[in-house]
Amino acid sequence: MKNVAIQGFSGCFHEQAAREFYRPEETEPIAIVECATFDDLFSALAQGRADAAVMAIENTISGGLIPNFDLLRKNPQQIKGEVYLQIHQNLMAMPGQKLEDIREVRTHYMAINQTRAFFEKQCPWIKMVESEDTAKSAADIAREGLQGVGAVASTLAAEEFGLEILAPQIETYRDNFTRFLILDDAIRVAKDTINKVSLCFTLPHKPGSLAHILTILSFYDMNLTRIQSLPIPGKRWQYFFYIDITFDSYERYNQALAAVRPLIDDLRVLGEYSSAL
Repeated sequence: MKNVAIQGFSGCFHEQAAREFYRPEETEPIAIVECATFDDLFSALAQGRADAAVMAIENTISGGLIPNFDLLRKNPQQIKGEVYLQIHQNLMAMPGQKLEDIREVRTHYMAINQTRAFFEKQCPWIKMVESEDTAKSAADIAREGLQGVGAVASTLAAEEFGLEILAPQIETYRDNFTRFLILDDAIRVAKDTINKVSLCFTLPHKPGSLAHILTILSFYDMNLTRIQSLPIPGKRWQYFFYIDITFDSYERYNQALAAVRPLIDDLRVLGEYSSAL
């Protein structure tokens, strides 16, 4: 049994992503280790309470989870894979109720933002109440047997807690995906399957330094799929750069890395893995 840490509660989208990656027909069974925060997730790994972790890093609607980039840099775990999960928000409640019976809905603030248009148009009488987690809202309703109260959460949460979905897929934007990273030191990624890398580095504080790096990467046919900059504490107007690169040739990637290494500082390879796209 592999213990997999997630941020959130059982039934949340993190668990859904974990079960998408660790499919029982392909890997050993997993047990979910619930963590209140992403810092707690890394603590669970460091303390041996978890063997692996699944961590959200970006969303097509809300963008990157900025603090998580810093956590990747500060902790030793390597990225060994990724999952792109389409996020479907569902209105659920105790069985036997209808939409018009619901007077209050509890869910995480991001789920409120992603479904506000539905509630304003279809059921404006419902009061939206912010909670700490989508799945925990569903669990609380089931545990207390609350009538007239709904939750917005995943289909997995509805299944786990025995709730009935009153309105499926109520998110405003259908093209809503979250990218999750897999942190699992037990995974050995074969080199012939590696076609993506995540890097973190700093640059000399002089004009054109970033443009120079990007030009070299382009020359070696490296496809830059994401770039994120975060300020370096205590160093005015200097930044950590986090980049994701995809490529067709592992050899060309190594050549590109060798070419840029003398021009950058504090290089950290956060992970070499297989792209999920």
